[in-house]
Amino acid sequence: MTRILWVNPGEPPANLNEEFRQLLTREKEASTEVDVVSTGRGPRDLEYRYYEALVIPDTLHRLRQAEKEGYEGAVIGCFYDPGVEEARELTNLIVIGPGEASMRLASVLGHTFSVIVGREKWIPQMRENVARHGMEGRLASFRAVDLPVCEMRTDEPETARRIERAARAAVEEDGAEVIILGCTMEYGFYQDLQQRLHVPVVDPVLAAFKTAEWLVGLKNRYGWSHSKVRAYEPPPEGQIRAWDLARQYGID
Repeated sequence: MTRILWVNPGEPPANLNEEFRQLLTREKEASTEVDVVSTGRGPRDLEYRYYEALVIPDTLHRLRQAEKEGYEGAVIGCFYDPGVEEARELTNLIVIGPGEASMRLASVLGHTFSVIVGREKWIPQMRENVARHGMEGRLASFRAVDLPVCEMRTDEPETARRIERAARAAVEEDGAEVIILGCTMEYGFYQDLQQRLHVPVVDPVLAAFKTAEWLVGLKNRYGWSHSKVRAYEPPPEGQIRAWDLARQYGID
């Protein structure tokens, strides 16, 4: 049995965790157990760096607890991948972010990709993430649909129309061979779009979850996991205790 925890950072709309749980339950392998939680406080989305900074400590400590509860893998459910590298350092879980997973998958499916985002505001930070993962040469463009996160599911036909218009321009004008939906709230729009455009369209929720599922399987079979040498070397537990971080930050 493979156990994976999906964490929606902050306090998203009440029904979102259940919607994601149902989606991932449909898509999981028979031997996988998946749970979906949020961190329980904070912003409803991470459109701003301030909001992102607020949720990272809670996200890290929830994943620390998840490891103790027997989970083997985790997904941090935001395309910005907040806290992913820090969680790989802090825990022994397989930790995946939708942004990185989507870009790496897209780079296998085609030579270039475009990312469909909600607002222009998102692009500078996402461009930084593309560069951090060494994908600048694969990026054809970003295209924005002028929708904040909180409005992505308000009028789904309109959202789908805007996404298609942006994605079509990315393919026909920017040279994209693959389209990435650049927000976890764009889940489910990939199927019709893929049929209409005749190019691969990567759903970040599915890309992240299936990557986590696959890598946990590789870890269990071959021992391949995040290296703990240099970049992901964990902080000393003795230091965490000596600095009283558990009490200060509510770490179990």
